[in-house]
Amino acid sequence: MSTSELARTQDYYLLDETLSEQERAIRDRVRAFADRDVLPVINDYWEQAEFPFELVPKLAELGVAGTSIEGHGCPGMSRLGAGVVARELARADGSVNTFFGVHSGLAMGAIDMLGSEEQRREWLPPMARFERIGAFGLTEPEHGSDSVSLETTARRDGAEYVLNGAKRWIGNASIADVTVIWARDDGGDVGAYLVPNGTRGFDPETVITGKIGKRAVWQAEITLSDVRIPLDYKLAHANTFEDATRVLNQTRGGAAWECVGHAMACLEAALSYAKERHQFGRPIASFQLVQAKLATMQAATTAMQLMCFRLAQLQESGAMTGPMASLAKLHNVRNAKVVCSEARDILGGNGLLLEYHVARHLTDLEIVDTYEGTDTIQSLIVGRDLTGISAFS
Repeated sequence: MSTSELARTQDYYLLDETLSEQERAIRDRVRAFADRDVLPVINDYWEQAEFPFELVPKLAELGVAGTSIEGHGCPGMSRLGAGVVARELARADGSVNTFFGVHSGLAMGAIDMLGSEEQRREWLPPMARFERIGAFGLTEPEHGSDSVSLETTARRDGAEYVLNGAKRWIGNASIADVTVIWARDDGGDVGAYLVPNGTRGFDPETVITGKIGKRAVWQAEITLSDVRIPLDYKLAHANTFEDATRVLNQTRGGAAWECVGHAMACLEAALSYAKERHQFGRPIASFQLVQAKLATMQAATTAMQLMCFRLAQLQESGAMTGPMASLAKLHNVRNAKVVCSEARDILGGNGLLLEYHVARHLTDLEIVDTYEGTDTIQSLIVGRDLTGISAFS
């Protein structure tokens, strides 16, 4: 496709025209990195289920870690700019975006939102430079959607906390320098604790294998056996599960933006392929059924973009609620899966091959559907907000 055709497909309602000069510069910088450095290598990493360590220094050079965090070496960009970063990374690859999102959104976000000024000064600058990698340990083997029932404990013993328990599906944990571990204290209250890698009794080495998506980012199982950390390694303002929810609400918007990136990539691939692929003596783009699919894909992608742009405005003004973030993730995951599935159909057998990229985006979306709350959980959060009645036990 020509540059103008590609731009129209990516932004049918000209929403990027509302970006500031700084936000456009962020978009262009991240997109150039994605096209130049990620796309040529990511399929091999994905197929081999290997993490692309070679991309981390190049990602650091972008200067986007910490996104909307102010100070401490972070870029302090707008919520819209942060969303665009997620969109552009996901447009290239979901694994790279998840690595970045866990580090920048969950780990750095938790430290910024819930840490003391001293904790922010210690941890955020090296994390912004990717000199320290972060992970976020909430989910447990027996508590996924029911994460509020977490069983990991943090018992105070003199000048230390002693942590015991287990975590599962913890992105980056096996390579992280520090993991934010959520646990219950002696009084049953939930808090967040900074656990540096190498701490005695802390084992994040078991990487989960056999995944059908996000294969180029590693999720680990963690065991904590009498892990001792200083008292000042507890995040100062993390005292209830509601504090964990605050972090998740902010990053859930990032998951909605990620869906836009996956959809954009598959729409571009399907349109380009349909124009080039000839069957029955003509390009398949000339057939009514294919054009109908493409139109539906464009409508879904544009609706997803509109929701994300508005969500960013609400975040910026402080008006975004948890259910609003849940609605965006619910809507965008469902629509992105439709877009990617239709793209796979348009590509026929070639849609099954990594070299066309669509299969990778399609299966990666199955992971997006699950993390930070499944489709069902998001529905129940919105349903509770609408009815005033909780369907959770």
